[in-house]
Amino acid sequence: MVKKNAFATVATMALMVSGGAMAQDTVKIGVNQPLTGAVAASGNYVTNGARIAEEVLNAKGGVLGKKVALVIEDNKSNPKEAVAAAEKLIVRDKVPVMMGAWSSTLTLAVMPKLVEYSVPMVVETSSSGKITTSGNPWVFRIAPTSAMEAKAFGEKMDQFSPPIKKADFLAVNNDFGRGASDEFRKMLEGKGIKVGVVETMAPEATDLSAQLANIKQSGGDTLFVTTGVEQITLVLKQAAEQRLPQRIITTGGSSSPDQLVAQAGEAANNSYHILFFAPWFPDKATNPDVAKAFVDAWKQKGYDFAGLTEGFRGYDGIMTIAEAVKGAGKAEPQAIRDALWTTKVSGVNGNIAFTKEGPSGKESGQNQPNIYIVQVKDGKVTLP
Repeated sequence: MVKKNAFATVATMALMVSGGAMAQDTVKIGVNQPLTGAVAASGNYVTNGARIAEEVLNAKGGVLGKKVALVIEDNKSNPKEAVAAAEKLIVRDKVPVMMGAWSSTLTLAVMPKLVEYSVPMVVETSSSGKITTSGNPWVFRIAPTSAMEAKAFGEKMDQFSPPIKKADFLAVNNDFGRGASDEFRKMLEGKGIKVGVVETMAPEATDLSAQLANIKQSGGDTLFVTTGVEQITLVLKQAAEQRLPQRIITTGGSSSPDQLVAQAGEAANNSYHILFFAPWFPDKATNPDVAKAFVDAWKQKGYDFAGLTEGFRGYDGIMTIAEAVKGAGKAEPQAIRDALWTTKVSGVNGNIAFTKEGPSGKESGQNQPNIYIVQVKDGKVTLP
């Protein structure tokens, strides 16, 4: 019995040494995304983009001579689950850096854990201004804030005919939706445009008839909608049923016009969408070669083309992290955070680099992304 136990102990130690060696042969990157729940479609698109980045990196030899290994956790579209996922990634999986967590509400919930454990996170989607102004020095965002998106849209408003004279808002009732409505409202009012009704909806809401009826009575000519692609589909369908006269513009870059056409049919026609990547026109991107290569890789995987408008976020996020690890020279949290400040990446969205936002000494990193406006016309996506 003693010999058997001794053998078992030796075997266990051998497995532990082997497992430790395997861990040392990889660079772990945590991925915290909503793979199930209300915004699961978006989270899976982003994760698929991250997987493509992982394959591209490893085909080129990995990072620092080691394979990149994504450790993916499902935050279930829930803030508490997002926190639990972050803690698991940091404490149990020992990741030195993360990407996450899609929505602003999920990301804001996770942020205290970054400070607690001193681990950096690249934010690939969330748009709330609070993320980079609250004094969290472990946050680096490649996505635009709602304020940046609103400003960029304001510079393109002259392309709308008839012009926008009175706008209404319908937004998901969380940090993402409320933040976007506030920033777009301020931008429009600054240009002398009237603002009518501002309605909100719960993330899980499926019956939006009351909000749309109120908006219809407003007399506005344009409705700005901010939510995930699943709920946008419902808005388009129900707006068509109520014969809403307003032109619809979605914000946040989270819509997938192809998916909307497939699911909402004719109700998607004549809608406009603010995006951060237009995969139908990769030649129009800042880095067309990078954009085209990503679109080709996505198609080769057999992923749904509709997911490209969000999948690029995962790709750019992981590529940014990988470049920071290279710059750091080691896969350690503090070194990666320091390296992120000087990291430069030619991304699918455009050129990625970080400037400082937030209180002195506790600044977060913010990138300046590109913005596109597309229109669904006769069932096809066009550049207006």
